[in-house]
Order: sequence, then C-alpha cells, then structure tokens
Amino acid sequence: MTRRRTRYRSLASLQRDNWVCRACAEEGFPLESLPIVQPYTGQRAYMFGQAPGVIEGEERRPWRGRAGRTLRRWLELDEDEFYATFYCASVTRCYPGRAASGRGDRTPTPREQELCAFWREWELRLALPELIVPVGGLAARRLLGLKSVTEAVGRRFEHDGAVAIPLPHPSGASGWLNDPANRRRVAGAAALVRDELARIGRKPVDR
Repeated sequence: MTRRRTRYRSLASLQRDNWVCRACAEEGFPLESLPIVQPYTGQRAYMFGQAPGVIEGEERRPWRGRAGRTLRRWLELDEDEFYATFYCASVTRCYPGRAASGRGDRTPTPREQELCAFWREWELRLALPELIVPVGGLAARRLLGLKSVTEAVGRRFEHDGAVAIPLPHPSGASGWLNDPANRRRVAGAAALVRDELARIGRKPVDR
C-alpha cells in the first residue's frame, strides 16, 4: 500500500516510503519493477533521468546498463565515484516496460509522471543539491520546462538556487547522438558538469 506523509524530516524516511510505493500500479499502469531508490549518503549533486531500464529494474539500482556506462564515460567517473557524487533519481521510479513499437522503453504517461513528482519534490527539498543534471528531454522538460534537448545541452540553468546542466539521454535507441554537432554539444556539457563538480567538491569515496 502506497504511503505518502504530509511532511518528511529526513531523506531516510522519504526513501522508506518511496521504496514500497505502488501508486502507478494501483492505478493500473503496467510496471515491470518495484521502485529504484538509491541510498542517500550525502551526495552534493542530483542526477535526474527519465525512468529505470530493465537492468535497473532487476538490480534495483540506477544507471546499471549500457546507458549508465556511457554516462560515466562522458563524465570521466568510475562507478564508485559516480554513485558517491550523484544522488540518482528519475521522473518515474519503476521500469515502465518496453515500448509498443519494440524500440526502446515505454515513455511514462503524464499521469505516471505526476504521481512520481511527489518524490522528486521532497528529495530536492531535503537534499538541497548544489548541482542538478537532468538527463534526457523528458527530465529537462519536467524539471526546467525546456522543450528541446538541442537547445538545452551545453548551457547552464538555475533551479531553486542550484546550477542545472542538462545532458541528452545516452541511450543507443536515440539517433540524436549520430549528429557530430550534437556530440560536440555533449562534450561541452560534460565539461561544464565536471567544472561544477570541481567547484562544489566531491564526497570522499570509500574503497
């Protein structure tokens, strides 16, 4: 049973409720995983994607598949550094299943996006990240109101006192990265993210 409190004092209590959320399933949406919720350990940056993929759904950990490896390569972070640096969340928290076309994953419906917005709003309120990285067009639209990935990548924005630097989704299902001009945009945006991480400092990595 989904539980949402009117107020949260800590991310730990928020995450306990998010971990068992079934709001979308209770409304009949065909989800194929439970929510993916990364433990908060003091990360200073917040990464906001579209939705988990099939591997993330199985492992219940964000950015575990090929797209995650591409993303880490862009940012020049190894796996441990990545998870210590970024608290990873997404527009919706459960694997939505394959698209009807068979190409890529299903885009969450507007209603699913609204149901999950509750968790993002409280995460940002409690974590107060200094850097936010929306990944993909849907995340950029939901968080920053941007209409186009092309117009957003390579630029800095402001969101409630934090710096926001959008990246495109590193999915192999997208043809956006086939354009050399877009690959240059990605390189510039990744450099901005790295510069911002250097400015705010990274939490030490336990090895």
